[in-house]
Amino acid sequence: MANLIVRNIDESIVDALKARAGKHGRSAEAEHRRILEAALSKPTKRSLIDILKSIPEVGEDSDFQRINDDRGDRDVFN
Repeated sequence: MANLIVRNIDESIVDALKARAGKHGRSAEAEHRRILEAALSKPTKRSLIDILKSIPEVGEDSDFQRINDDRGDRDVFN
């Protein structure tokens, strides 16, 4: 594994990193590693079927049927 040294970091950033690490029960170095991993890891690709399966049930098709309105002059935004 490689080592990474980051210089010239504002003290407030270091303090925030330490505070965040403490909240998660790990060292500042481990928290730094987690942040880098989360920011730079490639997102996992999901299949279309998985995405479609994740859509929540929000009602029956009949709940979303369009009501035909012959009054074409009506302003629907007022």
